[in-house]
Amino acid sequence: MTFSDLTADLSSDRASDHAPDLAAADLPAGGAELAAFIAGKLCHDFISPAGAIMSGLDLLEDPTAQDMRDDAMGLIRQSARKMVAHVHFARVAFGAATTSEQFTSAELHGLVAGLSEGGRATLDWRINDGTTFSKPQARILINLAWMTLGTLPTGGVATITAGREDDRLLLIGSAEGNRARFKPEALTGLKGQRLTEGLAGQWIQPYWLWLAASEAGGRLDVACDEGRVGLIASTPA
Repeated sequence: MTFSDLTADLSSDRASDHAPDLAAADLPAGGAELAAFIAGKLCHDFISPAGAIMSGLDLLEDPTAQDMRDDAMGLIRQSARKMVAHVHFARVAFGAATTSEQFTSAELHGLVAGLSEGGRATLDWRINDGTTFSKPQARILINLAWMTLGTLPTGGVATITAGREDDRLLLIGSAEGNRARFKPEALTGLKGQRLTEGLAGQWIQPYWLWLAASEAGGRLDVACDEGRVGLIASTPA
């Protein structure tokens, strides 16, 4: 899926480039409820590498498993790197802890690549390293990129691009693979709709991406076809 193919597909479905009126909208989740959803997602993301580190430490302390010491140290190192990658990603994707107001493409690429290391999908980042993004744009871009990768559970290629259309910045993620798809909960979130059935953990990040794009004065659109999916966030340049 090329940049022009995807933008053409999505543009045909877009009624306008105006952002939703959040002041007048009845947001599906906000305030304490939104914070609870985000906290739940972060706990889910952190528990897997944290648990693996504990398993490795248990092996090191087991006198009957000393022949597995090298395997245990490898597990601890790998899981610690994954935990650090999740923390660095979350600070930009969900938090406000960073003092940076501008991020380079290379920095954002590193945040996403750190999470995707060892996964089945391949990340094809096609944004020049020196390109800079504001904090809201950076938040949109890395959430969009990670969600694009997430549509490829059995492998494939996730391509991330950026471009300009008049006075708009277009952030695009396109995925191609045998089973490329968005889960129903994700599609609900990407439309800015409240989850009525399904797993909240599959809904919250898509909804967060929709909210981030809307609050930045932009909009989010989705394209789906057999074996390929796409996301495009359009925001003021």
